[in-house]
Amino acid sequence: MTDLSAPNAFPVPTIVPLGDACLLVRFGTTLTDQANRAVIAFARLLEREPVPGVDEVMPNLVSVLLRFDPLRAHPAQIAGEIRLRLFALGDSDADAPAHWTLPTVFDGPDLEEVATLLGLSAAAFVSAHNSRTLRVLATGFAPGFVYCGMHDDALVLPRRTSVRPMVPAGTVLFAAGQTAITATPLPTGWHVLGRTDFANFDASASPPTRLSPGDTVQFTVAT
Repeated sequence: MTDLSAPNAFPVPTIVPLGDACLLVRFGTTLTDQANRAVIAFARLLEREPVPGVDEVMPNLVSVLLRFDPLRAHPAQIAGEIRLRLFALGDSDADAPAHWTLPTVFDGPDLEEVATLLGLSAAAFVSAHNSRTLRVLATGFAPGFVYCGMHDDALVLPRRTSVRPMVPAGTVLFAAGQTAITATPLPTGWHVLGRTDFANFDASASPPTRLSPGDTVQFTVAT
């Protein structure tokens, strides 16, 4: 059994009620690698060992939301089942994550500004950006939208101070030590680095998204 008090173990979560039909299992209040890995591991554990009465499991960057039917299960009962599964977190290895290579055209309107703010040329920034294999931290916010991280501390910038009214699907975004990919047109306050032909969302497919939390991603320059 995983010792949750060990220095390198997953952080001890808190279980927070949200309304009368949801519980939030929160592994941190800020995004850290440890907290995110715990979220992914816990969500996968719940796939293997579902909690009776829970209708939906929604992992996020640092928490997992469980929606249940209050007519079929009491919150205290759900919380008890959650705690039992948390004790087993890390006991067994999940399937190996998939690895994806994503060719990208780095021609976005914010590329030069991002590089300048980081004290790099555009070419040096792209090289640094692509030098690290990233991990899919979460999907959501919009259909197929994917968060990938984390970049080295030297590649951390806040989001833009203004929002672009709309960017197309396949836009590659950058902010807060992460790279994100849009799968539908949407407004954004992230820096726009470029675009990829990779399509992460197909409403007719099952599952509708190709990338899953925990998968690894390597960005490359499209040729």
